[in-house]
Amino acid sequence: MERRSRPLRFTLRHTEGIMMDYTHLGRSGLKVSRLCLGTMNFGDVTDETTSFRIMDEALEAGITYFDTADVYGGPQKPDIEKGYGISEEIIGRWMAQGGRRDRIVLATKVYQPMDYGPNDRHLSAYHIRRACEDSLRRLKTDHIDLYQMHHVDRATPWEEIWQAMEILVQQGKVSYIGSSNFAGWDIATAQSGAAARHFMGLVSEQSVYNLTKRTVEMEVIPACRHYGLGLVPWSPLGGGLLGGVLKKTSEGRRAKPKVTDQIEKLRPQLEAYEALCETLGEQPADVALAWLLRQPAVTAPIVGPRTVEQLTDGLRASTLALSDETLAQLDRIWPGPGAAPQAYAW
Repeated sequence: MERRSRPLRFTLRHTEGIMMDYTHLGRSGLKVSRLCLGTMNFGDVTDETTSFRIMDEALEAGITYFDTADVYGGPQKPDIEKGYGISEEIIGRWMAQGGRRDRIVLATKVYQPMDYGPNDRHLSAYHIRRACEDSLRRLKTDHIDLYQMHHVDRATPWEEIWQAMEILVQQGKVSYIGSSNFAGWDIATAQSGAAARHFMGLVSEQSVYNLTKRTVEMEVIPACRHYGLGLVPWSPLGGGLLGGVLKKTSEGRRAKPKVTDQIEKLRPQLEAYEALCETLGEQPADVALAWLLRQPAVTAPIVGPRTVEQLTDGLRASTLALSDETLAQLDRIWPGPGAAPQAYAW
């Protein structure tokens, strides 16, 4: 059921010689840029002025796919009991300047706690309705292009979830539905429930996916390909590990203790990876993103820049063509889990 089409092309005005590709979001008719702008940093580590500049530059570069969540805009920590909505508010004020809303595909998410009440979280019909209204208010818009479930809610029946989502679609407040952090089984269950209601269901899935973390190749990607979902990888650089971390630390940049532990654990692979990138004459971050763009079902990796410079540095990946030989070398350095689910189902 995987849908393929010839990508549209758009010539960047600010980055000479670089083109931006567009493709369908899963099996839907909606076309999005092959890079997605992630806005989790907006309102937390990135101030509003810089956030506006990043969005302006992204749009200028042909990035039309913007992703946020109701909870974004503050420290993303387990001990924080409620969300912030600040990222959505910043995007709303940016769009309110005019000439922007209809040029982007706007995606946000629902699930995380946004207040302290027992129904101010997860995927009950009660919370979905209120959360959508709140996101629309913060975003200063009358519709969300892609409304994503941030996590699966196994305590709420799919009949209730899909009924709530159908109402939002019928009201014109939401156009498409997506998921995030779902297992392959969750995708299958969700789509079975949607099909029984003659509803389109999911068109996309956001999962952590990069050269260092390839677990989704076991069942999530096969499920996405079967049901026609576009895969939108988050953390495409592995928390910075794939961005040339060895070179940066050798130049005196300090890494967080957690990252330092990961560096030591993966040092032989990181050394081989950065050596390969140097041989190619490419930046490690660009190679990591370009690798994702060659993977089945991947629609657009999420790039979450903290600065304008980080955004512009990452644009090269959209046109970097990796050879089959290079892809094979990357598989040897960062081996995946193998064929799936056929590897263990017979």
